[in-house]
Amino acid sequence: MAVHNTSADAANTAVRAFLTEVGEKYWGRIFNTATGSGRSIWEKIKNDVFAGECCYCGKHTAKIQMEHLIMFNREEYGLHHPGNIVPCCNDCNKRKTDNNGRHVSWERHLSIICKESGKDCEFELRRNRILRHHTEGNFAYPKLTDNEKNAIRVIAESLYGGIKMEIDKSSGLYAKLTDAFVIKETDKSS
Repeated sequence: MAVHNTSADAANTAVRAFLTEVGEKYWGRIFNTATGSGRSIWEKIKNDVFAGECCYCGKHTAKIQMEHLIMFNREEYGLHHPGNIVPCCNDCNKRKTDNNGRHVSWERHLSIICKESGKDCEFELRRNRILRHHTEGNFAYPKLTDNEKNAIRVIAESLYGGIKMEIDKSSGLYAKLTDAFVIKETDKSS
């Protein structure tokens, strides 16, 4: 739970909701990983495809988390879709950034983790397992055209900007209304 909620937090949540809805359209049904068939699919991905291991470091842990390969945000616009989720331990679920502060791709992230852990030799094996999950079989991520990707990006950016602007505008309106109509503590003492 966030300690300090901002208009950017609300806008980011709206973008993720949009990316979830679009992912469900491509998947052809609801993909709620917290319950029902969505949870069952997540369990299959986690336990059957990845054998209960973190897809990046290979660690078995009870606290395995869900990672979106194509990030589920307004930077990469990854869809919430079975082919885009993989199990990840807490340590690996902190995507590395480049010199410009932008998050690296999942493949670069995997490469860094393999190098840092001294397991360079496992990079290709892990990369191929992730790629097979992402691109093949029942859970494959949709092959989006450049036009589809651009449409998702444009809508997500518009949604983010619109939500953030509305909250900021509402906050400004509240300040004006309280200035105009709310009796201030100093006025009460008169």
